[in-house]
Amino acid sequence: MAVSVPGPAPEAGDEAGGPAAPGRHQAFEVDPRRTPLYRTERAIFVTALWTWFRPKVVGREHVPESGPVILAPVHRSFADFGFAAFCTERKLFFMTKDEMWKNKWLGKLLLTVGAFPVHRESADREALQRAEEVLRRGEVLVLFPEGTRRQGPVIEDLMEGAAFLSARTGAPIVPIGIGGSDLAMPKGSAIPKPFTIQVVIGPAIPAPPRTGGGRVSRSAVHATTEALIPRLQAVYDEAKAKTGRY
Repeated sequence: MAVSVPGPAPEAGDEAGGPAAPGRHQAFEVDPRRTPLYRTERAIFVTALWTWFRPKVVGREHVPESGPVILAPVHRSFADFGFAAFCTERKLFFMTKDEMWKNKWLGKLLLTVGAFPVHRESADREALQRAEEVLRRGEVLVLFPEGTRRQGPVIEDLMEGAAFLSARTGAPIVPIGIGGSDLAMPKGSAIPKPFTIQVVIGPAIPAPPRTGGGRVSRSAVHATTEALIPRLQAVYDEAKAKTGRY
């Protein structure tokens, strides 16, 4: 998931005095440890994905082995977030739509694997603060620049959350193309088809520079977002071509 850069508006769910969105104010701690529970959950998850999709990955060398980094995959399927686990052995942290926290047990499980909720209908300051904390701790953040699942072969109209967080923390942005997920599990599909998935990781995009006063320049964030579009398009095109199904 991705969120827009926050403005002056109050947080959704709080401004009208109504109930907060599911997952709002859920306790979250950036825990870099690969605990036995985390390793077990990841092994089960990765094994299931491998058995069903047989993902093939090129470009793993572009993911830094240490330090903060934003993994920025294309988003055409609900299954896309899972393929980030094949890009690096490092622990992953990622935003998940707050509706997933309606079930408290699922919410607890998501927290153990590095997930935290995001309210997608507005600029979610809480989610952005958590994402920034992940990066300031030198960890890996998975963030979809498109914000939500889209259809079609064209990458356009990216949200600026990835570039904003990159500028704030110095984390590079690594574009990731995922080919075949839209065929294996298109939007609205409940049962995935066992298509082979192709993942292409591109070279990292450096963090945008700060101003002389150390502030994040809106123009620099916008320029980085615009620069990400062709880079993401290139790895997506390559990933799709490798599937041989388009």
